[in-house]
Amino acid sequence: MIRERQVAATPGLPVLLLLLAVDAGGIYWLITAVQSGSGMEILLSIGTILVATFLMAGLFVVNPNEAKVLQLFGAYAGTVKNPGLRWANPFYTKKRVSQRVRNFESAKLKVNDNEGNPIEIASVVVWRVVDTAEAVFEVDDYNNYVKVQTESALRNLATSYTYDAHDDTTISLRGTTQVVADHLKKEIQDRLSRAGVEVMEARISHLAYAPEIAQAMLQRQQAGAIIAARQRIVEGAVGMVEMALELLSKRDIVTLDNERKAAMVSNLLVVLCGDRSTQPIINTGTIYQ
Repeated sequence: MIRERQVAATPGLPVLLLLLAVDAGGIYWLITAVQSGSGMEILLSIGTILVATFLMAGLFVVNPNEAKVLQLFGAYAGTVKNPGLRWANPFYTKKRVSQRVRNFESAKLKVNDNEGNPIEIASVVVWRVVDTAEAVFEVDDYNNYVKVQTESALRNLATSYTYDAHDDTTISLRGTTQVVADHLKKEIQDRLSRAGVEVMEARISHLAYAPEIAQAMLQRQQAGAIIAARQRIVEGAVGMVEMALELLSKRDIVTLDNERKAAMVSNLLVVLCGDRSTQPIINTGTIYQ
């Protein structure tokens, strides 16, 4: 792999002033040579002007957060990162590479999640070039490379998790966004490291069921949420009943036989697990009458 190698180009302003002075002197020399009629001096003055003008082709500008990759007849010569007016060999070809932070938002992709449900997903990736040599020479077009590899990583991520989960232990695309974002960032970085690109942040920007199953999956999601909620309610109600019986026995408030305990448990579960307010019925007798 070709690694970045920084070179310090010559400051361009002194070179520019020197070449302008040489050009001015060459023009003055040419005028005096024409007046004197000396053919040799005319040729030398013209040559001086042409050489100075050709050397001006080596001047180039490097903007902040930008680099110029230098090549000499196809061979990598180095990278200039110092901003300002610079001068290098006029035979160098100079390719501009921006090192500014950039955003890429993928298109909405239609993929299947871990359970086979079709979903729509999109992401936003914040990235920048950190190795200009790899970005220029290791891939054909690093901008298109970022796009293709990001979408490929996003597809692979969507198939690794379910769209939603009703417990805290299962990782899902909708429920554990930070874990999913870290996974997406790592996978994209692994794919783009060869192109000299650093991924600073990656997050899901759009997540939804595909339109053809959206209504059905919404009903399924609601049913799953109801079941999960009922399960927690029952677990909590059983714990409260157990605590009530334990406190009654510990404080010796009332002595209950098994039948009375069963009736109390039944009544408490109806009150705690019912989705509507219960209407109390006062029993003036005993549970046997």
